[in-house]
Amino acid sequence: MQATAYTYDPETRSGQVLLDDGTPVPFDAAAFDAGGLRLLRPGQRVRIEFEEAEGAQGAGGYPHVTLVTLQTF
Repeated sequence: MQATAYTYDPETRSGQVLLDDGTPVPFDAAAFDAGGLRLLRPGQRVRIEFEEAEGAQGAGGYPHVTLVTLQTF
């Protein structure tokens, strides 16, 4: 799935991406490290992979980002 980088903290290697519908989705250091990136700037187009994590947000849980990497054409 594609998204746009929204925030990124280089100290924690975590941040948020925006889905194409404008929904912000957080990612953690593990997802950032899995993509092999060294830096991420807001506005960059990225590819994400996620899984549904169990939780209180709706019956299906909430998306947990497992990978963030640059979108290439």
